[in-house]
Amino acid sequence: MHSIGLQKIIPGVLLSFVVTLGFFSQSSIAASHKVLNLTILHTNDFHARFRPISKYDNNCSAESNAEGKCFGGSARLITAIEDARSRHENTVLLDGGDQFQGTLFYNLYKGKVAAEMMNKLGYDGMTVGNHEFDDGPETLRAFMDAVNFPVLMANANVDMEPELKGKLKKSTVIERSGHKIGLIGLVTEDVVDISSPGDNIIFTDAITAAQAEVDSLTAAGVGIIILMSHSSYEIDKEIAANTTGIDVIVGGHDNAYLSNISDRAKGPYPTVVNGTQIVQAYAYGKYLGELSVVFDDEGEVISATGEPITIDGSVNENSQIVARLDELEKPITDLKETLVGNVSSSLNGDRAVCRVQECDMGNMITDAMRAAGMEKGYSIALANSGGIRASLDAGQVTLGEIMTILPFQNTMSTFKVTGKQLLAAIENGVSQVEDGSGRFPQVSGMRFSFDASKPANERVTSIEIQESNGSFSALNLYGTYGMVSNNFIRAGGDGYKMFRSATDIYDFGPDLADVVVDYIKANPGYSGFTDNRITQIK
Repeated sequence: MHSIGLQKIIPGVLLSFVVTLGFFSQSSIAASHKVLNLTILHTNDFHARFRPISKYDNNCSAESNAEGKCFGGSARLITAIEDARSRHENTVLLDGGDQFQGTLFYNLYKGKVAAEMMNKLGYDGMTVGNHEFDDGPETLRAFMDAVNFPVLMANANVDMEPELKGKLKKSTVIERSGHKIGLIGLVTEDVVDISSPGDNIIFTDAITAAQAEVDSLTAAGVGIIILMSHSSYEIDKEIAANTTGIDVIVGGHDNAYLSNISDRAKGPYPTVVNGTQIVQAYAYGKYLGELSVVFDDEGEVISATGEPITIDGSVNENSQIVARLDELEKPITDLKETLVGNVSSSLNGDRAVCRVQECDMGNMITDAMRAAGMEKGYSIALANSGGIRASLDAGQVTLGEIMTILPFQNTMSTFKVTGKQLLAAIENGVSQVEDGSGRFPQVSGMRFSFDASKPANERVTSIEIQESNGSFSALNLYGTYGMVSNNFIRAGGDGYKMFRSATDIYDFGPDLADVVVDYIKANPGYSGFTDNRITQIK
């Protein structure tokens, strides 16, 4: 007989214990209390993965899908959601943000396919993620107009943004079995640095904003509060520790996999902090979170149990969804399948690697950028690892794969900086390495070392610049260097504000995906490598 973990909330005390199903269960609790049994189904960081993905989170072929080797996809997800709804009396389906960006579906349709699929799956609410701002408030507003559920964001004042004023709410209330349930949304506080919300939105402190909405909902007689937080697992724990009244946090942003049965999990499912149940379900639709919570008649949590469901080949695909996606994909099929070259080894674009250290995918991308800028004297390349969105298998390479790896349609920027600005840039890049931040730099034409145990902005221990003959020399703080990056970074994205004051700026080069395509064409059979251009001092 297997056992389940229950977290029982008693005022001021958290008791965690394990009991067998035969001895004590949610059904027996319900029999003796006036309770609400609520199952929270949830996703986060879907990133337009409407089609199934491989175990590496990139494209999965039709052949592999037929063999049951693929994961996720809207057609499987709807089957899993319908099954969960059939097993539970009261369910809500929520999303932790970042439906936008990541595949050619988004490049062509922006938020239209996400809206259509989310309506079909029957979502009850969603928080804004940073990528919902990638194409400005206008695209977010078009998405909100198309969906039939609330999209929320509490930690911002949007009154000066005409596209969102009066439309983007901080919270809302839904009901299940006569119980009022408050939903609140939060977006990561650094959204201005990592996306494009424009100048008309004032973002505010997440904890203060969340508590204000909780207090408002509680005063209105709402007993159950669920926060959808696109903030990261660690920040969600901080929010839970520093607020009162939040029953459940449905998280997102850092693709955290929480589980009670996997040794790869970042934490338990749910993680309990200050009486708040925190959940997250990795990303890309590979899992469907399923948390069953029992609330008493005062809205207090009696128990919370669950485990993310793996959306693998054992989950049947809904044929109507498959047919609809086939139809939507017709205009981009030829584009996706265009062969651009081949690589002789796989390249790792996993965020867990590229956001903390040198990675072979980052080396290829920055080497491609450097090669494109060398003729004009721009010999140092820097890319933010947050812009790398997938890995690449060995063999033939299609344009669709490259555009999935580099989906943001960023253009190549060239500019000149001083040695001091370059040092500041690398310090910024490694300043949040312990958080797996997307600002972590991949580089070419230089090498550097850093010590993550030191305070932020004091971590870089050496920077050397590659000379035209291949040798390296120490960075000259008073020298001038020609750089290649992308227009997002050059404009100050991901904290690289020092590049705003660069000189000889040109932000309108080719799409980075095209730069990489040209590099692969020029280097047939390319094999990925690392060469110690980034060293972390232990």
